[in-house]
Amino acid sequence: MTVPPPLQPIHEDPFLLVFDKPAGLLCVPGRGEDKQDCLSARAMRQWPDALIVHRLDMGTSGLVVMARGIEMQRALSAAFAERRVHKRYEAIVDGILPLHEDWSVIDAPLMADWPRRPLQKTDPAGKPSLTRWRALASSALPSEPEATHVLLEPETGRSHQLRVHLLSIGHPILGDALYGDASQQARAPRLLLHASELGLVHPVTQQDFRWKSPPGFSLALL
Repeated sequence: MTVPPPLQPIHEDPFLLVFDKPAGLLCVPGRGEDKQDCLSARAMRQWPDALIVHRLDMGTSGLVVMARGIEMQRALSAAFAERRVHKRYEAIVDGILPLHEDWSVIDAPLMADWPRRPLQKTDPAGKPSLTRWRALASSALPSEPEATHVLLEPETGRSHQLRVHLLSIGHPILGDALYGDASQQARAPRLLLHASELGLVHPVTQQDFRWKSPPGFSLALL
């Protein structure tokens, strides 16, 4: 098996690491020998004390923080659970969404779609789930396929939350093999979802960090 190149963190200190995960790489091992290569396994080869704190879907690119040691894992996990971590994503979705300065909210409980696992679905009996969104730009010409570049801030952290919430308002993310139809999947070579900002107060140094990563996609590249 080909050994992947060493990871290049965008932040490294004795307590935590921050990586810019590429699309197509798992955060943790999956089932089967072909799914053992992942961000956490690569990190542990270089930093044996590296521990996972949160995850991005395999198809999602962007910023991931990992703890160094169990105490830091507990501290960072608590920060996520108590919503003290700033998370912002960017996506390109099907269709045209209105451009305005204010943030809109999708408030739709989510639960597992058991007959179609691992899919999720909106359901009044599901767990409370809240996403803020704001459109940045949309296709400008009538000759262009309709699409909108959006900012997303999940207030909760449910599985597939951003993907299902956008689907629920009729604007699935382009390239989404789970929730988009065949034409929406065909419009992009990957899921056009990227974790572009991650902010937190360092549990040890108390320094206020905000890391940023531009997405590798845009409306112009569609």
